[in-house]
Amino acid sequence: MNDHGDDFNVWCGDTGSATAHRTEEEWLDVARYVRHAANKLLPQALPLCLPGEPQQCGRVAQQHVMAWAAVLKAAAQHVIEDASPAPAHAYYAGHTLYQRSLAELRGQTAHPGAPGNGNG
Repeated sequence: MNDHGDDFNVWCGDTGSATAHRTEEEWLDVARYVRHAANKLLPQALPLCLPGEPQQCGRVAQQHVMAWAAVLKAAAQHVIEDASPAPAHAYYAGHTLYQRSLAELRGQTAHPGAPGNGNG
């Protein structure tokens, strides 16, 4: 991966501890899952670039999660645009439906024991 988001702290500062509490191994699993999903959607395979893998770059797994998730989000938007019969359909799916899904996911993580989120 060429863009690891190394300019993030320059852009908005180091915000510190507002992230999910996961171990490095847990972040590594998430990074692999997200990269695998992106690989399924992209026209070309992504390079291996995670801690402990070939071509190791030395960045932490959490940074890879964010970078691969950005690639996955872009790939998903490209799929939406490619599948849409008109720009209005792409806008609706890429914005309105996206925001609904995001709100639902945020609600599930805010209340882990709530019915309907798979944890209750």
